[in-house]
Amino acid sequence: MTGEGISLPPDDSSCFNLDGGIRTGPESDRRGNRWLPTLLSGRISALAVLLLLISGADSRASSFESLAGFGYEAIYRWTDTCNVYVIRNGERAILIDLGDGSVLDHLEEIGVKEVEWVLLTHHHREQIQGHPRLRGTGIGVAGPEGERELFENPTRFRKMRPQLSDRFSVYGSSYVRPPVEPLVLDRRFKRMDRFQWGDYEFWVVETPGNSPAAVSYMVNLNGHWLGFSGDVILDDSRMHTWFDSEWDYSFASGIYALYRSAVLLEKFEPRLLLPSHGPVIQGAVEQLRSYQEKLKALEGLVLRGYPVHTFAISDQDPLSKPTAVPHLWQVSPHLFKFRGPNFWPNFSIIMSDTGHGLVVDCGLIPEDLLDDTLEGMRQRLGLKKIDAMLISHMHGDHFLQAPFLRETWGAEVWVLDRMVDQVEHPERYDYVAAVQAYPQGFESLPVDRVLRSGEVLRWQEYEFTVDWMPGQTEFAMCLHGMIDGKKVAFTGDNIFANPQDPSQNGHEAIVARNSGILEEGYIYGAELLKRIKPDLLMGGHSWVMPEPAALIERYHQWSLKIRDAFREISSEEDYRYWFDPFWIRAEPYRVRLHPGDSAEVQIWVRNFASSEQLHQIKLQPPPGLVATPAAGEVTVPAEQRMSIPVAIRAERGVEAGVRLIAIDVTVEGKRYGQRFDFMVEVAQGSSP
Repeated sequence: MTGEGISLPPDDSSCFNLDGGIRTGPESDRRGNRWLPTLLSGRISALAVLLLLISGADSRASSFESLAGFGYEAIYRWTDTCNVYVIRNGERAILIDLGDGSVLDHLEEIGVKEVEWVLLTHHHREQIQGHPRLRGTGIGVAGPEGERELFENPTRFRKMRPQLSDRFSVYGSSYVRPPVEPLVLDRRFKRMDRFQWGDYEFWVVETPGNSPAAVSYMVNLNGHWLGFSGDVILDDSRMHTWFDSEWDYSFASGIYALYRSAVLLEKFEPRLLLPSHGPVIQGAVEQLRSYQEKLKALEGLVLRGYPVHTFAISDQDPLSKPTAVPHLWQVSPHLFKFRGPNFWPNFSIIMSDTGHGLVVDCGLIPEDLLDDTLEGMRQRLGLKKIDAMLISHMHGDHFLQAPFLRETWGAEVWVLDRMVDQVEHPERYDYVAAVQAYPQGFESLPVDRVLRSGEVLRWQEYEFTVDWMPGQTEFAMCLHGMIDGKKVAFTGDNIFANPQDPSQNGHEAIVARNSGILEEGYIYGAELLKRIKPDLLMGGHSWVMPEPAALIERYHQWSLKIRDAFREISSEEDYRYWFDPFWIRAEPYRVRLHPGDSAEVQIWVRNFASSEQLHQIKLQPPPGLVATPAAGEVTVPAEQRMSIPVAIRAERGVEAGVRLIAIDVTVEGKRYGQRFDFMVEVAQGSSP
């Protein structure tokens, strides 16, 4: 069934078909996800997909689990979108976290008639998504003061036009997960606070790491400490998710916060930890110590593979020499770049014997300096025309000056098919460092020529090959060919290092919100470089790396080691579900509507597993927005991706403003809750 009230888009590779089937496999060539396996038939039986206008209830019923076996007869665990702990005192109780709120329907099964408080460990939506059910019940809600804004003003942390410096974001991509609707806290726990409930005295202990200001509730019962520890640690010394602890651009601040929290919890010598997800943690002291060792090992692999904030400037470029043009440096007779004190621009230019230029990246350069330099090249080096600028990857700082080159020199913009949409329509995605996050004043860049991986590019007297080269991000390319007798590879921001220093492995930031899964990221990119065997690497930000063979091997070995470290600490059997924040995603991520209008959104569902999996999807819009269909099921074949078309409508009379729509996900009976979302901005007035 297609779902009532929805207008289907034209039959293509990304949508439901009118005959009830689905097409799967790659998106359009311009989006370029052709590394995904495709179905030979291109269609699946309608039995594989069933869209239902249902409530979205979990297919796996929950029940209470008593902790009496551990000696705690008054404590029960209920599991839906998270673990909800019930502490009972006669017919009264308090809850630790709330989940989807279904626990409220079953409390009489354990003799509870009244809930007095819900204590929240942190703000993540799946911990509290049932909070609207608390309205009018008289139940108090308490949580950490440090996350008050996230509870009470959730849309403040999603931006229609993100900025690099947005709070709780990695260069504009938010790492917090606030509720769809505001939740006002009745009590806000301050630093080193306490909470008394009957004979129970809870120490409120700050344990950030999975969330910016999360807390654990420690209580001493019968001479032993018991900890309600949120998502600091899961059983088997595992980390709940990577992307929730990724607070910066690979400088490991989230890892350090988790480590400090683990140390603090260890010092309590708790008998048990009761986490927000997974089994009760027994042997908690030993597990916390093991966890600390895993975090230390991971930190050493996450931090950049070169001295980024210390001696990088001395390693940046051992080859180039100054030219007759001020601040322009020559790498070889036909290859030029900028160089200056603590200057990290993105710019390389190949100059042909005919005076034509081909630019790779152009960003982070003052336009007066760029104008003067190119004019100097015209007057002193014979530059006549810039034919084109190629973009190495999707980050906006690599093409900020592209409009200048187009307007002043007539340069075209050439881009690999896999990242065209990210360049032309970055607002459709929630990726890091999109061009609209920079203050240059433009939000997208039209592309003149689309290149395909493996394409041979003949330009003037040169012959280059364009290859997909992911690493720091999936949306990247490598241009390689012979220049002045050397095989040169332009590698963007994938690898920076002194090739002669064996302590440097060259990896740049590892950031999940770049879309950087290792198998389609650094591992793939390193293997490509090993096949190309370049004599010279031209990196972004003015890096020049000669004789890189040994460096490339170290780079490859690092990519395998960090994958092993991720697997060792991941709470998921397949680490990619733990690492990737986009295995469920909406496209476009940002939607603009006027009251009464509708727009279509594709909900993309990815299956990393080696067998087909049933995904149950439910959209949770706030009041004033309607999703049709509201919920559905899709069986995704092994290692495939599908999309579900959904219509989003703004009701007439709804107030203007930004809202979140959450995506609740259950995979093969495992409930993830409202882990994913997208944004809708309702504009004032009717549509023009």
